Amino acid sequence: MTAPEDGTTPDEQAGPDGGTTLIGVRSPSDVDLALKYLTNRSDAPAQFALGVAAAYRWAMGRADRAPVTGTSARRPPPDLRLLTAEVDAAVVQLEDPTTQAGARDFTRGVHDALTWVCGYSETRV
Repeated sequence: MTAPEDGTTPDEQAGPDGGTTLIGVRSPSDVDLALKYLTNRSDAPAQFALGVAAAYRWAMGRADRAPVTGTSARRPPPDLRLLTAEVDAAVVQLEDPTTQAGARDFTRGVHDALTWVCGYSETRV
């Protein structure tokens, strides 16, 4: 996956209302609601849910380091290019047959959350 070539970042992108800064392609309130919804669910496997929560927190600028690569944004929140790079890193780890089950579940959670944040999927987790 690659980020848009126009060089825009969430700080430069206006949201649907014309004034809200986007996180990936989502509004901050949508990402925050997704995180709150996740914490109220009990059906998600623990490591998967931890990965989703870590991804949402990092995407919102509430965590210093990316959940898969440990990369830090120059200034939070991370832009779409950095979010997409984290999705790509998650794909690499998911394709590695030596990745342990717990780590795989965590990484799958990060992947699924960030693909939604970046607009590569319409399925919110």
